Amino acid sequence: MTTRLPFFRLPLLVLASVLVLAGAPAHAQNIVVMVNGDPITDFDIEQRSKLDTLTTQKTPSRQDVINILIDDKIKIKEGKKYGVDPTVSDVNQSYEGMAQRMRISIDQLTKSLESKGVRPDTLKSRMKSEMVWTSLVRGRFKEKLLISEREVADKVREGGEEKLQIEGTEYKMQPIVLIVPRGSSAAFQETRMKEAEQYRSRVGSCEEANSLFRSTPNATIRDSVTKTTADLPESLRKVLDDTAIGHLTAPEVTKSGIEMVVLCSRKPTTIDTPKKREIREKMYTDKYEKTQKAYLDELRKAAMIEYRNR
Repeated sequence: MTTRLPFFRLPLLVLASVLVLAGAPAHAQNIVVMVNGDPITDFDIEQRSKLDTLTTQKTPSRQDVINILIDDKIKIKEGKKYGVDPTVSDVNQSYEGMAQRMRISIDQLTKSLESKGVRPDTLKSRMKSEMVWTSLVRGRFKEKLLISEREVADKVREGGEEKLQIEGTEYKMQPIVLIVPRGSSAAFQETRMKEAEQYRSRVGSCEEANSLFRSTPNATIRDSVTKTTADLPESLRKVLDDTAIGHLTAPEVTKSGIEMVVLCSRKPTTIDTPKKREIREKMYTDKYEKTQKAYLDELRKAAMIEYRNR
């Protein structure tokens, strides 16, 4: 049985590079397997095989695809048992997020998939099952997946490392958005950019930013967030280091509109070394994989799986 990754991560660059024109096949609806009364058809298998080939650049065996689809049915059913059932809106939001990461529109992603004979619903079904499974495993086995500081420290020292923390910086900030509705003209966007620059010259503290943007129409200021050097890419760290406390960063165009950040504080702190973070992540992934595999094996044994046609 194929082991699934704990997070939904399609190789986006590969997917983007291989989506080229191709015809869509006729739909075959012959039932191959029944899973707890829910059918898997030849068409389901064909679609998932094409999607997995597209995203991994490897052609899976028919039985591997069937096993994956069986697992998906089992995961969805188990999710409903515990009230974990993403809505259509949730799945569509994940689909939109994927398009954004690929730097293409939703329509372009849909057309690209269809040009390879893959229905968008096939990708959305995969997204849904993995959303459900991640939520289930993390929710039901939260305590089991915890990793103590001592465990991490011991593992670091096993590798000959002694240093666990290094000096870093802690940033407290609040994101600000000047809303630009979808489909707005370039002229309107430019107007909002000029407004953003005017606001930058007026704000000198987080208190002023909150007072101003909480009363400004078509603008919003979000709750403060605290991040350290380890949480931020170097480019953003440089921007924040170059920004005076209480002032706004330069405005940027995003999917929400014109975004800025007001920097509330910046102070020295200690952060985990890169090696320690790497070891912690690997220890978590290993625990997650063992836990989710045992969970899925248990559910498979209890499932009603009936093969009808191979």
